[in-house]
Amino acid sequence: MGGILTIIQELKVDKVIISKQAENSENYTKFKELVNEKHIKVLIISMGETLRIEQDLYFEVLWPDNEKLITENALNNNSIVCKLYYKNFSMIFTGDIEENAEKLILQKFNNSNILNSTVLKVGHHGSKTSSTLAFLEAVKPKMALIGVGENNKFGHPNDEVIKRLQTFGTRIYRTDKMGEITLIIDNKGKIKVEENIQN
Repeated sequence: MGGILTIIQELKVDKVIISKQAENSENYTKFKELVNEKHIKVLIISMGETLRIEQDLYFEVLWPDNEKLITENALNNNSIVCKLYYKNFSMIFTGDIEENAEKLILQKFNNSNILNSTVLKVGHHGSKTSSTLAFLEAVKPKMALIGVGENNKFGHPNDEVIKRLQTFGTRIYRTDKMGEITLIIDNKGKIKVEENIQN
């Protein structure tokens, strides 16, 4: 939430998409003040909605269930989880969800392969509280992206999470080792990866 305040202040933003907030915080109060001041539209989304960007490019919202928000570690576990579709490419964005959110998502979609995706944005910076074996088995990612600061005080990403990803033969890309990571997807779904390490 802290980062979005800077973005709103520094860039021209027309619309912000968020989930229902499970708790109030100082940053959320500042956020509401800022979007009102700058006349930014706020769209509150929930599981089951679709966000269409272009004809062949859209997001399907898989989490949270705004009617049944998780109370434990509410800010993390009610993160937006969505699946991006483009041609035959797909990617799951997981926010900061932890194991209990992953379990509920698995229960919701246990009779479908909706979680199966080409790329996984690994939950919660590769924390040990996320990316359970059951969740990874459902996603079966060919590639995993981990957004994490170099030498961070939390020890992210967790070694066990890395090992679990490796058991699936998943190629792992980490911002602490590779800098900014850009995926370029062509209209056949072929992926080109660019790394941008700042020295």
